[in-house]
Amino acid sequence: MQAYAVIETGGKQYRVQVGDSLQIEKLAAEKGAEVKIDKVLAVSDGTNLKVGTPYVDGAAVTLEVTDNIRGPKLVSFDKKRRKGYSRTVGHRQELTVVTVKSL
Repeated sequence: MQAYAVIETGGKQYRVQVGDSLQIEKLAAEKGAEVKIDKVLAVSDGTNLKVGTPYVDGAAVTLEVTDNIRGPKLVSFDKKRRKGYSRTVGHRQELTVVTVKSL
């Protein structure tokens, strides 16, 4: 089994391995910059699993920012029948595409 870590960013948890690419909530970093995440919930070296309470002390994951993008448009539509009321609201989430460099 390969080494992996469980990190928390943007209020969500992700299981990552070296070389993984994922879309996370927008980070304040430029394209090509490296970001260090120290909110590591669990770390495994392939044989041993270390779980934090809530975070593992001294553990960090290094991410490289690949791109800053916008997610798909989500449309919320409200309607009340027989009242002539309808409301449409759209939303596009700002995302950061990152690649895991090291655990």
